[in-house]
Order: sequence, then C-alpha cells, then structure tokens
Amino acid sequence: MSQDVLIKVEHVNKEFNLGKTVVHALKDINLEIYRGEYLSIMGPSGSGKSTLFNMIGALDRPSSGMVNVAGFDLTKLSARQLAYFRGNHIGYVFQAYNLLPAYDAIGNVSMPLLFSGCDPEKARQRAIEVLEMVGLGHRLTHRPDEMSGGQQQRVAVARALANEPAIILADEPTANLDLNTGEEIICLIHDLSRRLGVTVVTATHDHKMLDKSDRILWIKDGAVDRLEKRADLNIKLGTVK
Repeated sequence: MSQDVLIKVEHVNKEFNLGKTVVHALKDINLEIYRGEYLSIMGPSGSGKSTLFNMIGALDRPSSGMVNVAGFDLTKLSARQLAYFRGNHIGYVFQAYNLLPAYDAIGNVSMPLLFSGCDPEKARQRAIEVLEMVGLGHRLTHRPDEMSGGQQQRVAVARALANEPAIILADEPTANLDLNTGEEIICLIHDLSRRLGVTVVTATHDHKMLDKSDRILWIKDGAVDRLEKRADLNIKLGTVK
C-alpha cells in the first residue's frame, strides 16, 4: 500500500427529505483512502455506512462537500460522465451477486467490457483470463444456476476486475455465504488486491473481513466514529477488541 491518496472525501453531508422530516444520513465526513489500500467500512444498519459507500462508488451525490476519486471530482460530473467513470474506474461486487441468469460465466464477465465498446473476441479472452484468475477456469460455460454461491461470487469478482479498475467496491460480499466460503472470498479479494494493486473498499458487518483490512472506518449516526489500523486491533473470530 502506497501513501498516494486515491480517494478523498471532504466535508461530505447527505440529507434525505422524508415528507416534513429531514434525515441527516452523513454529517461532515472527511476521509482519505490510499492507492492499493484495503479499507473496511463498519457500522450498524442505518449508520450511514451504505450511503458513504455509494458516494465513493459514484452511485449517489452528496448534499454538500466534495468526493474526489482518481483525480475526478465526482460532484462536478454529469450523469453521463458518472456512468462512464463507473464503467472504467470502478468494479462492483454485490451481496446478491447480481449475475445474469441466462448467461454463462464468460457472458457475465464479458458484459461490462462489451458495454464499454470492447471488441467481442477481446472481451471473451479477457473474461476467460480473469475467470481463471479467480479459480474458475473449469466453470467458464456454466450458468449461475449451475454454480454454488461461492462460485457465483467468484464470477462477480471476475466481472469486477474485467475492466482493470483502480478500485473495487464490495458491498457485504460474504453476507449470503457460509463461514468457510465467506473466508475464501475474503482471501481471494485480499490476494487480488495485493497482486494487482487494486484499492478495495468494502461495506460490511462481517468481522472476518477486518483481519484482511489495512484500516477500518467505523461509522455511527452518520459521522466518523473512529478510523483504526488493523495492526492496532485485537481481532478474534466473532469479536473485535
């Protein structure tokens, strides 16, 4: 992990108007995330964890403040520019896999490449390359319903890597997996991050993910509660001290 700042969040606030009620989802968030870092965002439901995650991922805009990712001020980009940015700089891994059921592994991983204008044969070869990278060289032509949950999530990780993104955003990537399979996915994402130099930001409730993190950001009531290095925590399975 370098000390080169890849993601910078400055004085970010997010408000939602629910009738006559204003919900302050984020309150003056300031954060720097380094290139090649593995950062976990922790917090209970309703803490603002997912809202912050969506800001970093160019999936939502702040009510005020600045989000700069890879040199781009996301608050100043148009909807079209944001779509292009997401497709070329960020890979997403979701809790529910979000695979297309009618397509095999190659088809699912090729999809973001085809959307970005890649030649179909080059997209296919890149899909095979990243599927082999995640250990699914023997499942290239299998559809999601022919794979286990862990294998489907590996396809999702391969899809996230297809466009060679600078950042992978993983939203509760182990939530639908059993203990052992979840640990395999955590190790896979961590190892790929180190091997490829990809920055990983994950929103999670899973304490197992903390052991692979460089730092952990704790969100409470829409504000930064604390930011700690993994080395400063005493982590045991199921507990954090």
